Amino acid sequence: MPAPDYTRATFLLSVAELDQLPADEGIEVAIIGRSNAGKSSVLNQLTQNAKLARVSKTPGRTQHINLFGLDDQRRLADLPGYGYAKVPLAVKQRWQQLLSNYLSERQCLRGLLMVMDIRHPLKPFDLEMLAWAAESQLAIHILLNKADKLTQQFAAKSLRDVKAALATTPGEVSVQTFSASKGSGAKALRDKLAEWFDICTE
Repeated sequence: MPAPDYTRATFLLSVAELDQLPADEGIEVAIIGRSNAGKSSVLNQLTQNAKLARVSKTPGRTQHINLFGLDDQRRLADLPGYGYAKVPLAVKQRWQQLLSNYLSERQCLRGLLMVMDIRHPLKPFDLEMLAWAAESQLAIHILLNKADKLTQQFAAKSLRDVKAALATTPGEVSVQTFSASKGSGAKALRDKLAEWFDICTE
């Protein structure tokens, strides 16, 4: 099966409960990260559609699982951001439960794109997610986003530091620098996604 044409991505639906998701078949890749890491901007850069995912200056606006179709078998899932979104505790706990249930129960999930701010990588919840993914044998590809906010020297240093910190992490974990605003790193991201989306199509 050829690589997806990301520019043809379309919004499918937004769900607050797992039973509202489409049939658990095909292949999904989920985008996950802290509320201010730039998940929606990454999705818009990948698809070359600035209006596909809503981008807000207020962290925590993604309160549901938002699904985007690439074709009839492959989808991207934008998951609720974790971290310090200014929302009531009960709402945050509901998001966390939805996130946990999706990651543990969704059988078509093939990998996680974990978006981090390159200036503030590997926060405690990021580390928890990495440990959970390793235990569940779920592949993770880390995008050190907002690389344009640093000089090339400091961006490269952050990449080396993160790779060193992850050197002993079990499971399939890869990492790259990325800039959702400039588009740098987009080809490497598409190459990684092609691996995941083609993994079960032979």
